[in-house]
Amino acid sequence: MMNKVCVVGLGYIGLPTASLLATKGFEVCGVDVDAQLVGTIHRGEIPLVEPELDVLVRSAVLSGQLRVSREPAPADVFVIAVPTPIAAGEKPDISHVEAAVRAIAAHLVPGNLVILESTSPVGTTERIIAELRRLRPELGVAPHDGEACVEEPIYVAHCPERVLPGQILRELIDNDRIVGGLDPASTAKARAFYERFVAGRILSTDARTAEMCKLTENAYRDVAIAFANELSMVCDRLEIDVWELIELANHHPRVHVLQPGPGVGGHCIAVDPWFLIDSAPAETRLLRCAREVNRTKPRYVVSKVKEKARGLRHPVIACLGLAYKADVDDLRESPSCEIVRHLADEGVGEVLAVEPHIGALPAELAALGVRLVELPGALERAEIVVALVKHRAFLDLRPETFRERIVIDACGILR
Repeated sequence: MMNKVCVVGLGYIGLPTASLLATKGFEVCGVDVDAQLVGTIHRGEIPLVEPELDVLVRSAVLSGQLRVSREPAPADVFVIAVPTPIAAGEKPDISHVEAAVRAIAAHLVPGNLVILESTSPVGTTERIIAELRRLRPELGVAPHDGEACVEEPIYVAHCPERVLPGQILRELIDNDRIVGGLDPASTAKARAFYERFVAGRILSTDARTAEMCKLTENAYRDVAIAFANELSMVCDRLEIDVWELIELANHHPRVHVLQPGPGVGGHCIAVDPWFLIDSAPAETRLLRCAREVNRTKPRYVVSKVKEKARGLRHPVIACLGLAYKADVDDLRESPSCEIVRHLADEGVGEVLAVEPHIGALPAELAALGVRLVELPGALERAEIVVALVKHRAFLDLRPETFRERIVIDACGILR
């Protein structure tokens, strides 16, 4: 039985996964290189905003089923859930995955299952195999090469996370999961593991297809958002209300245009298409174009603010929202943060940021003189209001609130 699990990486995916497994009866060791983070979790506290996660983590830690450490421990299953960011030149950076593999290598024994959950370029799971063979040549590693092997091999599979921040705990259980092993035995072993705590369907494939599937899901969404963002810029030029336009167009039974915004952020949609572009540059012209549309949308919003600010002597600009999406505290790759940074750095005016889900500004924005303020104070002082994130806290705002103020609505708050 696979009862002991070591989860490497305690971020937005690893921590909820480790806590959920602990409450499902697994003995879990959660591992992270960040000593401060490990200490926080050890106290039963959490470093992020996610509904019900604080209760789950506290319960898991107090029960003794979840312990946290900076070093891996022996286990039956090793789950790698570390960041896979984009480096300079839009090149995939899998150094954290490689470091995780090196960290767990010494603890592996025959029959162990290694699962990569981190979204990764196609072929990354195969690289794990190659690294394990280099580090532990005495161990058989699936796929087995046909040579005589006295002991059971190490099994390796990819199972990409596919959860939505704000609904992570529910979706970890309810969403269908894709499991792709390096061989059928690895797929079967990983499938049996997820069937113990996932209510959704477990869909079996090979590792390369599983890797490609997650990238496809997010690239598809990036293209769809790019269409909406480009449409919003066309409507600006033609003096058409893009929100009304999309509402009308979506009455067609086979049309579903998404809502435009200030750009695309987060750890998935803004990153994953580059993995595909890097793997097949000649065949991904549409993906590259969509990335460019979404990546340049923040500058477009900045240009609109600068145009309105030119007519004011000392403009005060209130930016509503810093997170990359509504009702989370996640600022990773946030286009809203980029917009605020440009406005402050270019001296467009005094910049006030309203973000109800954080307690302090990122150091970079604070250093530029941006102030984090409450919504009423921002609206009282602002001459220009820039709506960037459709937080629930902003949805009660009415047009009359903005009388005698210039409003740039990049996310449809007033709709």
